[in-house]
Amino acid sequence: MKGAMKWGLIIFGGIIVIVIAALLIIPMFIDIQKYKPMIEEKVAQATGRSFSVGDDLNLSLFPWAGLSLSDLQLGNPSGFAEKNIVMVKSFEVRVKLLPLLSKDIQVKRFVVTEPRIVLIKNKNGQANWEQPKQPAKETPTQTEEPQPQDTSGVGLPISALTVGNLAIEKGSAIWIDHSTDTRKEISDINLTAKDVSLERPVELSFSAVVDNKPLSIEGTVGPIGKGLGTGNIPMDVSIKAMKELVMRLKGSLENPATNPGVDMDIEIAKFSPRKLIAELDPGIQVQTSDPEALSSMALKAHVKADANKVALSDGNLDLDQSNLTFSLSAVEFSRPNVKFDLNLDQIDVDRYMPPKSDKAKAEQTSAPSEAGKKKTDYTPLRRLIMDGRIKIGNLIVSKAKIQDVFLQIKANKGIITLDPMKLKLYQGGASGKTRLNVTKDVPRAQ
Repeated sequence: MKGAMKWGLIIFGGIIVIVIAALLIIPMFIDIQKYKPMIEEKVAQATGRSFSVGDDLNLSLFPWAGLSLSDLQLGNPSGFAEKNIVMVKSFEVRVKLLPLLSKDIQVKRFVVTEPRIVLIKNKNGQANWEQPKQPAKETPTQTEEPQPQDTSGVGLPISALTVGNLAIEKGSAIWIDHSTDTRKEISDINLTAKDVSLERPVELSFSAVVDNKPLSIEGTVGPIGKGLGTGNIPMDVSIKAMKELVMRLKGSLENPATNPGVDMDIEIAKFSPRKLIAELDPGIQVQTSDPEALSSMALKAHVKADANKVALSDGNLDLDQSNLTFSLSAVEFSRPNVKFDLNLDQIDVDRYMPPKSDKAKAEQTSAPSEAGKKKTDYTPLRRLIMDGRIKIGNLIVSKAKIQDVFLQIKANKGIITLDPMKLKLYQGGASGKTRLNVTKDVPRAQ
């Protein structure tokens, strides 16, 4: 018995040695280059586009199944002046073989260098990512009733995933619309993620240049888990844009595969709106009566939203010397049901008005032409359901100083009411109410 077991172990060990030796030796004797034309042909047939791979094509099988290639080019369909839709300078992936049998994907390295994607819409409105239309299949004589979809098993068809080094280096993406003569470009795309796993948070680092403006994202995402259909994915990331804007998002993505939503805190650090606007478009000049207005802004809020509703709570907005606390919710976007509560401590509106000039005064005195007026569509207001409150401690408008402003606004079926309206002005008080009816084409105040 012991002898049989001994010989069994020897035979099994010998088989393992032979398999390992074969995995090491086979790539040395197989000329993978001769399969390159076949690979190019198969991809071209499947995509309907030209496809080519450079001569630097390598394959290894043990201990990691590795594939590396260079100069990948996927062409555009006919009708586009640009040659390719996708180009990759080099690509390398290394995966462990044996764990794949148990659906355990272990990737040592996944690196894409200088990928370039060019998305184009020509003057006829045709997009280069659209597949050629296939001939219509014959309609079956008997139609089967659609079966209800089972979403209980939504998730990843794997047991585990680990990636030692995932990187995209020096990538770029270009959008060209010849019908409107527009062009947008994202360049210097760099993404790194190390020790990627489904069971623990993943550290991400992303940077890019969007239309010559820097953008970066740093932070953690996950654990993702194996069930993407339901559940939450925690995240804590910081976003820096255009040297002026710094935003932090901390919370979770909810049910990303079934009913995507977010539940997170948003914090935007203090920045200058005036400088941000100038950086977005140097041709735009922000003109205010006070040249120091719009020099400082900061925002904090909690956001909970999905495709059907959105709610902002614990909102706090600082604008120059003004502070606004707020909450807002909206549901049923086709027939908006909006609730809000705004509390502003103080604001001098005159600071933010454009400086008056002789041209502006002339425009104010000239009566508008009746012929140039367009008919106002009040349909959105008729659909609106609203319940909101506005409080302002100190308000300056047209040099008038107003205190303790309180407005309650309600809207339903085209009837908008302000009741009550209260304020204090020059050591006196005023209150009242008004009603606006937009159920007809001509609004009526009551």
